[in-house]
Amino acid sequence: MTTEHNNTQGDFSFRMLPVIGKPVFRMGIAGNYGIDSSDVQWASEQGANYWVWGVSFKKVTEGIKEVLRKDREKNIVAVLGWGYFGRQVRRSVEKALRTLGIDYLDVFKLGWLGRTSAYGRGVVDSLVKLREEGKIKAIGASIHDRKRAGALALESELDLLMVRYNAKHTGAEEDIFPHLGNRDLAVVSYTALAWRQLIRPVKGIEMEPWPGSSQGAKVPPLTPELCYRFVLSNPRVHLVLTGPRNREQLMANLSALQQGPLTSEELSWIRQYGKLIRSKKRFDYIR
Repeated sequence: MTTEHNNTQGDFSFRMLPVIGKPVFRMGIAGNYGIDSSDVQWASEQGANYWVWGVSFKKVTEGIKEVLRKDREKNIVAVLGWGYFGRQVRRSVEKALRTLGIDYLDVFKLGWLGRTSAYGRGVVDSLVKLREEGKIKAIGASIHDRKRAGALALESELDLLMVRYNAKHTGAEEDIFPHLGNRDLAVVSYTALAWRQLIRPVKGIEMEPWPGSSQGAKVPPLTPELCYRFVLSNPRVHLVLTGPRNREQLMANLSALQQGPLTSEELSWIRQYGKLIRSKKRFDYIR
């Protein structure tokens, strides 16, 4: 994989991230599942530049700090925090700045809006003030409630939404994505593998052969690469997050970007598979 790219909107590997105004490698790295600082530095060498960080992500903290020291402006730091009150949000932001040794965060995400964070006036005012002070460039939120996310996409102070979207859970296509045209909102997708349900063999699943490819022998189930390519083939999604457990998984996941977007036939096949998985009340996995 190479870091050379043309930074155009249509490029599959890179997109310009709204508000933040930086080209983003379309697979963001979440360091809370097992990778360490050496893996962060390796991923950076492959072109990765979107780093999700939280106070508990201790194994990757030094790696992210080193990447930022080498080239702060190329990299995008997304801190996943929380807050029910404005003062909690401010403390969270300022602690992250001190820990990472930087002057600003590219984005501060209210974690799991409606569950561990509130979108009240005090929180919003604090975030807007932090943005005005230059301590954050963008206000973001992760959210499960698609209807509420769609309403926030239409009108709110948010610059970025982190939402669930994969072949099993496509509801964002109806509830969120149609509302994005009114504002230049960044969209970050997570759970591309549907908690591995899309990549584990399930009994009782029958599908037509994979369209026009020697990959037919490998699916179903889906491969992680196909899951990520499905998400990134949607032009509404700026980037997808990956949380690899080790370097091997990280390498395999990043390779999805080299393969480019899926064809319409491949997308249709994967949608059908996702519907079958969603219809399952319980999963009887093939061992």
